[in-house]
Amino acid sequence: MKICDAHGRDRPVFSFEFFPPKTDEAAGQLMETVADLKEILAPDFVSVTYGAGGSTRARTLECVTRIQGELGITSMAHLTCVGATRVEVGEVVEKLSQRGIENVLALRGDPPKGEESFQATEGGFTHANELIAFLSERFQLCIGAACYPEAHPESDSTEDDLRWTRAKVDAGAAFLTTQLFFDNADYFSFVERALSAGISVPIVPGIMPITNVAQIERFTKMCGAGIPEDLLARLRRYQDDPALVMATGIEHAIQQCRGLLEGGAPGLHFYTLNKSHATRSILAAVRGS
Repeated sequence: MKICDAHGRDRPVFSFEFFPPKTDEAAGQLMETVADLKEILAPDFVSVTYGAGGSTRARTLECVTRIQGELGITSMAHLTCVGATRVEVGEVVEKLSQRGIENVLALRGDPPKGEESFQATEGGFTHANELIAFLSERFQLCIGAACYPEAHPESDSTEDDLRWTRAKVDAGAAFLTTQLFFDNADYFSFVERALSAGISVPIVPGIMPITNVAQIERFTKMCGAGIPEDLLARLRRYQDDPALVMATGIEHAIQQCRGLLEGGAPGLHFYTLNKSHATRSILAAVRGS
């Protein structure tokens, strides 16, 4: 199934994101986690990330193939511009297509560890819209792309960021998934600005359940997202009590997801960090409300 077709069913689309495991043991645990989520929550699809510099390329291919083939869940592979030529990207996508994977999330990608800025590989891509155009011209895929409600940290302004987002859609992106955010006003403001800029594809909010204070502060610093002051104050108050931190994060995410769906969001995409408890609790509460 192509994800763009799922968005045409007039109901919210729910999905989960995982990162590829580094060992065979971890791979087995991941399959168990995905199987558990499938049985309880029946996601529309799952996605698997792609390491910087293609460091987990083989694992990503293996994961999406196993999840779709063995568990029967539509899978989407992430693909980046980092450390690969156009020829190498084409070879990866050929393998995906041969294995029945029809969905790709096309990203520029972060610089490899130790490098401060992104440097295009000779013979490769400089921006995500170039990768998307390459894929849409050569393959029969449903292509997703990323967007940033609070603007990409490298953008000069929100207007500049929106121009790049429009370029991805014009190049062939059929839907957008947002970077994590914690204030719904940021999402709805972005959607309104996107519509005004002629962007009409589904814009799916990306949700990251907060389970660790130091971790979420690190993530938000990297991607330029903010945490509402009242939420951050509560998290810091409980930071030495993991159970209270998780309960606070889950409570906030439940309210956030309910507000997003009530406001017309086309679905929810959960950044699971390969853990099922928080995601299960949040989506079960949202679906039961």
